[in-house]
Amino acid sequence: SVCCTTPKMKLAIASLLVGSAAAFAPAQQAFRATTSLQATATDAKAFAKLPATVKPGVVTGDALVDLLDAAKEQDYAIPGVNVVGSNSINACMEAAAKYGGPIMVTFSKGGGQFIAGKSLDNTDDFASIAGTIAAAKHVREVAALYGVPVVLHTDHCQKAWLPWIDGLLAASEEHFEQTGEPLFSSHMLDLSEEPLEENIAICKEYLEKFAKVGILLEFELGVTGGEEDGVDNTDVDSSRLYTQPEEVWYSYQELSKVEGGAFTCAASFGNVHGVYAPGNVDLQPKILDNSQAYIKEKLGSDEDKPMKFVFHGGSGSSVEEIKEAITYGVIKMNIDTDTQWAYWDGIREYEAKYHDYLQGQIGNPEGDDKPNKKYYDPRMALRAGEEAMAARLCKAADDLNCVNVLN
Repeated sequence: SVCCTTPKMKLAIASLLVGSAAAFAPAQQAFRATTSLQATATDAKAFAKLPATVKPGVVTGDALVDLLDAAKEQDYAIPGVNVVGSNSINACMEAAAKYGGPIMVTFSKGGGQFIAGKSLDNTDDFASIAGTIAAAKHVREVAALYGVPVVLHTDHCQKAWLPWIDGLLAASEEHFEQTGEPLFSSHMLDLSEEPLEENIAICKEYLEKFAKVGILLEFELGVTGGEEDGVDNTDVDSSRLYTQPEEVWYSYQELSKVEGGAFTCAASFGNVHGVYAPGNVDLQPKILDNSQAYIKEKLGSDEDKPMKFVFHGGSGSSVEEIKEAITYGVIKMNIDTDTQWAYWDGIREYEAKYHDYLQGQIGNPEGDDKPNKKYYDPRMALRAGEEAMAARLCKAADDLNCVNVLN
């Protein structure tokens, strides 16, 4: 595994100092324009196995596209992990530093609200917006110190939740004006409940706004089954769990019309959210391969994998199925259920280990007058959760071929 050594820390600090030097191109030039200042900042490669544009810290714009292209070409997928606070955020970046790869820190609308504070009024998504922005700023302050590329992403946003994305986009536009790059790297719009044409029309409208500040769009086709953080598809018609190549091609065509736009596709191939025993999910990764072949034929292209796919709802999928999906162009896999359990399990194990030291402020097996403060300090149990979550993510990275992909 890879740890944060002194040279890496120096590199991380250097990346903080170049700041806007590695900034994103002017809006009208979209994703692929560079300035002489940017060229200077990206000449030196930070990672031997990645393009020079990719530096430690939050990755956006051209650098994000280059990172995802590298994942597709080298057959690995980046863990995309749902977080609910600084503890889970830091566990993600700690894990990435250990397994030697990028990480995608992912906020849900509910997660953003939790970060702001559950006691707050969330009328008009104000708390969700504020919490997600606050967490993104935390990541921006510390990400480079971990010495790995970090993608700041938001998860499922259905049509009724678009005001949440509007608020985050406004924050990215402000950040872009100040620094030359957006606050967030990418946003997911999940309009799969709408007719295909409406889904893609709205996505196209947002992609036009995203492209101006260097934000990548993730969109969904079909439906990911199960339930996760307010999105419940447990009773959906099973046919909607499998996306057709024609739908992927239509989406690719329409979104490719946006100048400077960059996008990934969450196509459904039997994947579901939630907890399932292996064998209970009928995953069909071949659907992704068929879609790639269909697009390649339509384009008359030599590229075997023109679309970047993402994998939602990996619960119950075998490692073999996951690795097969990666060969068909999956560059990111969402992880939530398993890391939630790992975090809790770390806390549970801590309590079990020190149970007799956690029954009162004073008095334990070492003596009735012995203080227990160092055991019930919240940082102790929370740290145990972080360590367990990071360990689970290292296992996930191995499943996704994402170990030692930087150097």
